[in-house]
Amino acid sequence: MGKTAFEKIWDAHQVADLGGGTGLVLIDRIMLHERTGSVALESLKAANRPVVAPRQTFVTMDHVVDTLPGRTDKTIMPTGTNFILATRKAAQDAGLTLFDLGDPRQGIVHVISPENAIVLPGVTLVCPDSHTCTQGALGALAWGIGSSEAEHALATATLRVKKPKTMRVTISGRLASGVTPKDLALYLLGKFGSSGAKGHVVEYAGEAVRALDVEGRLTLCNMATEFSAFSALIAADDVVFEYLKDRPYAPKGADWDRAVTSWRQLQSDADAVFDTELEIDASEVTPMVTWGTSPQQAMPVTGTVPVFEDVSHRDSRESYDRALKYQAIEAGQAIQSLKIDAAFIGSCTNSRLSDLRRAAAILKGRKVADGVKAICVPGSMKVKAAAEAEGLDKIFLEAGFEWREAGCSMCFFAGGEAMGFQERVVTSTNRNFESRQGPETRSHLASPETVAASAIAGKIADPREVAA
Repeated sequence: MGKTAFEKIWDAHQVADLGGGTGLVLIDRIMLHERTGSVALESLKAANRPVVAPRQTFVTMDHVVDTLPGRTDKTIMPTGTNFILATRKAAQDAGLTLFDLGDPRQGIVHVISPENAIVLPGVTLVCPDSHTCTQGALGALAWGIGSSEAEHALATATLRVKKPKTMRVTISGRLASGVTPKDLALYLLGKFGSSGAKGHVVEYAGEAVRALDVEGRLTLCNMATEFSAFSALIAADDVVFEYLKDRPYAPKGADWDRAVTSWRQLQSDADAVFDTELEIDASEVTPMVTWGTSPQQAMPVTGTVPVFEDVSHRDSRESYDRALKYQAIEAGQAIQSLKIDAAFIGSCTNSRLSDLRRAAAILKGRKVADGVKAICVPGSMKVKAAAEAEGLDKIFLEAGFEWREAGCSMCFFAGGEAMGFQERVVTSTNRNFESRQGPETRSHLASPETVAASAIAGKIADPREVAA
């Protein structure tokens, strides 16, 4: 019987079968950020253990750093400075590659790894961050871990892992014009629920997936965490190879040719059997937005807030009623009737150059509505520099957006900068739980285009109508 792409990577990396479906797995790359990285590194040092593979370990500053222009080590978050200083010292002491503040390569961990080709097809990569699955878009097996697991991986380059089940999500046809990978991710969550892939590695396949560029694939894989997946991947193809070629950590010369030959084998075999198969037609997907406090509470931007009976297959009565109350909305209400206080473009989901280009295309020649606070945070300093070289920063600024330095920013609230109390925010991030972006903020997840269109309209809006 044939093997799935995941099984081929697993088999190539399993050091030992520990029984009971658990394996000891070789770890090729470790990514760390300052909010959790210093904990693992300091614990390792206290135990007098070195990092076993320092050249394969990379550290960035992204989670608690300020993104306002002119930032320093001193942050708005009360304990942020301590995280930054501790991580910097620990990384330098261990001889690790550090993308520090002021480094033109600094940025969100799941943005800088692909853009530097740290992640490659067929590698295993871990990071103490739940959205590490983003990087499976390049054909890798990448997943999030805890700080104690990070310490073990740093010390041994291995991890004990319960082998997940396999799921293939096949998306036939093509996404319509004006429909994005973010809309596709939200549609999947709305259709199958936020626990739909629990315990599985998801392989995204089908014509619609192959038609996506790498940055679109990164967005789709990013939200596999919201699908409760162990991880997600898309088998590498020529689109990925072209993207990776000549990037800083990609193989060079004859090594590149050998690598591509090897990577081409990491496709699921025609007779591979998956534990679960899901299928959808891409033509069913339209611009989406969330109405509630879970990513699965998603709906077409043209629709009305569903009645309980329409979502009872995935939402409990209690969670449904709580979401309505928290979001201050009513069943049957048109989602486009909701006025917004703020708009946020950023996060490891949607802060890459293509995201900013598409949002800028909607904003060009238009202004953010009065009373709306609008913020754009590029995912990396490379993205920021490239956007500025194209003049995208001027479009955002002229429209009324703030233009920030790279980092996670207000993707999540952890005691630092926040949206205002009970503000309604349309946002390109990946989670919308209560107080995600500040005390009692009401976050509505959407694509960068929908965020831009909503900022202009002053309410949740269909980007296709604004762009028309």
